[in-house]
Formats: sequence, C-alpha cells, structure tokens
Amino acid sequence: MKAAITITLLRRLPEGQDVDIYDTRLTGFTLRCRASGKHTYRVVYGRGKAMTLGSVDVLTPMQARARAKEVLRDAASGVDPMAAKRAAKAHTLQSFIREVYGPWAKAHLKTGAAIVARLNACFDADLGAKKLTEVTGWLVEKWRAERLKSGTAPATVNRDIGALKACLARAVDWGHLEAHPLTRVKLSSVDIKGVVRFLDDDEERRLRQAMEAREERMRADRDSANRWRQARGYALLRSLRDDAFVDHLAPMVILSMNTGLRRGELFALQWADVDLGRALLTIHGHTAKSGSTRYLPLNAEAMAVLKSWKAQHRTEEGDPVGLVFPGREGEVLASVRKSWAGLLRDARITGFRWHDLRHHFASRLVQLGTDLNVVRELLGHSDIKMTLRYSHLAPEHRAAAVAKLARP
Repeated sequence: MKAAITITLLRRLPEGQDVDIYDTRLTGFTLRCRASGKHTYRVVYGRGKAMTLGSVDVLTPMQARARAKEVLRDAASGVDPMAAKRAAKAHTLQSFIREVYGPWAKAHLKTGAAIVARLNACFDADLGAKKLTEVTGWLVEKWRAERLKSGTAPATVNRDIGALKACLARAVDWGHLEAHPLTRVKLSSVDIKGVVRFLDDDEERRLRQAMEAREERMRADRDSANRWRQARGYALLRSLRDDAFVDHLAPMVILSMNTGLRRGELFALQWADVDLGRALLTIHGHTAKSGSTRYLPLNAEAMAVLKSWKAQHRTEEGDPVGLVFPGREGEVLASVRKSWAGLLRDARITGFRWHDLRHHFASRLVQLGTDLNVVRELLGHSDIKMTLRYSHLAPEHRAAAVAKLARP
C-alpha cells in the first residue's frame, strides 16, 4: 500500500491486520502496521537491508522521515547505517559518556568539562554499568530516591538528572538509541525562591573594614620586608604604598557588589570589555551563563575602582590589555577561595559565599525600589522566575495592594 505517511494517516490506520505502507514522499520510508497494534517506522536502504526507526508512539511522521533521510544519506555515502545501532549495543552508559558524549561536550559546550565530571561522579556505579538500551525511567527513579534519602538537595539531583537527559538526547540524535528513555521522568519540585543570602548594613561595614585592614596589613608586611632587605644590602621589593590596591581581591569584591557579575564572568572580564568613557561593561555571550551578551552600567564606586586598578597596571607601552584580573602567570584565575575565606573570617561573617555578592547586588536594588524586570536584565536572567526570588524584599507593593481592600 502506498500513501503519504502523515499524522492524518496515523488517525485512520487499519486495525486487526498486518499492513506495510510505503511513503509516497520519500522512497524507502515505510510504516509497518501490525494487528497487535504495534506500529513502527522503518527505512529500506538497500536490497534486503532495512532498519527500524522507532514507534509511532514516540516519533511523529516528520521526525521519522527526517531520520530516514539521514539513514539513506549515510547509505549513499558508503556508511553502514546499522553501525551506530551495533555500537549502542556495545556501549554502556559509562563508556558512551567517556568515548562519545564526553569528547563532544568538552568541544562544543561552554561548561562541557563540568557536565562530564558531574555525569562521571553521579553515574559511575550501577547505572553507569548498564547498557544504553537498559537505562530506564524506573532505574533513574530508584537512583533519585537513593540520592534524596542520602541527604542530597533536590535542586542538585535535578541538575544531575538534567545532565543525564541531555546526554541521552544526544544518544537518540546520533542513532545510539531509538527513543529517549527518560521522557516521562520529571524533575523534583523545588522552592525556586529559597533563602537569599545578602549582607545587612553591619555585615557590609565589617566586610569593607576587613578589606581595608587586609590592605594595610599587607602594605606593612612589605614595608617590614624591605627594611630587612635594606639592612642586608638586598634589592628592595616594590613598595605597595604606591598602589591603590595590594592585589586583586578588594577590587574584585567591590566590583561584584556593584555589578552583580558571576564569578566566571568576573574572571573572564577583559579590558577591551571595559568602557570607562561610557561607564559600561560588556559581558559577552560566550562567558555568560545564559549565552546572551548584556551591557552593565558602572556606578561611581565601580568606576573609581576600575580607574585605579587600570592606572596601577599601566605600563610603558600604555594601558593594560587582556584580562582585568589575571593570575600570576597571566592566566585566567581558577579560584580566590583562600583569600576570600580569610576576609570573611576577619569580618566575622558566616554562611556567605562569593556568589552571594551577586545576591547582595540584586537584593539592594530591589530594596531601593528597582523594578524586577530591570534587575533581571542587569543579572542576565533569561527568565523572570529566577529574579522573583528577590520579590519579597520589596513588600510595600503587596502591602499597598492589600490596603486597597480596607473599607472606609
């Protein structure tokens, strides 16, 4: 039987009989209907050579036809379309991540290395040893239950499952699986607002005082070292009294508090992205979590910090180039964990992460009456839902609305 294989055709398939329907739009593309009610798409790519593409319950006719075109294209170029399916039978989830998905993710995804590390850490035991075709929603649900029982936060488990689903989606795209096994696995419900940690006025004052004390302590240590060297006739080290800052920590903290930059965006910031003339920072899409470029205005304090930091690093050749906050060898910083922890200890601040500087920036904006959509744009959130976590900090709007209900 010949007919155009479409959604309309699927609605009037013959019942109780075995029929093969040959597509009139693409030679070789067929729909195999069985009396049992199991209907599948197939593609014939040579004499006596055919392969199943998937069930009508999983693929639409358009998706199946597109996949059939890929198979026919591979066959025409001399590639065996069944090779991928044979490879899938040989691959475990772990080997697929290691040999196929991992190299691709590291080459094409901005956070590919971190995603692969997450997959290897989470699925390297029982589930990782399963064949790709043996991974089911039930097994993942059991894995999820054990993770939650061990105390892992639901949001963390959601990220793990999200990474796995993305990995298996590629396995489907590349022909290693006929259908995605986790389409019905839903993410756990989480409180997207959660608790936002930001500094109160006293904590911010103590943090700033601790930064000033740290700067003076390091200058005094350098002065002491130079007195020791001078007494022994050694060459003197560069005096830190001539610099606006002793190192990168204070300017990074102040800039973060005034711009809400993510740590990765701050580490990757280039002088070419700093426009002091227009008081503007450009955050390029390849460094932003959302993948979209955004522009951040600089307030007076951020401008003063960047101007002083730039002047401090000016050379005989002119203004500094490259990274704004490079590592010792000019490389991208990997971490400021040690100096940051020491600063928090000196300021007597607990339960505050570097990322919370971003929350502090947003929280202060909302408390000062800034519209949430403006805050969303400044933070680079692609969805207003992420920004709504700060809405409780501007309760006067809701209070005003409820006040209108009061009868005179």
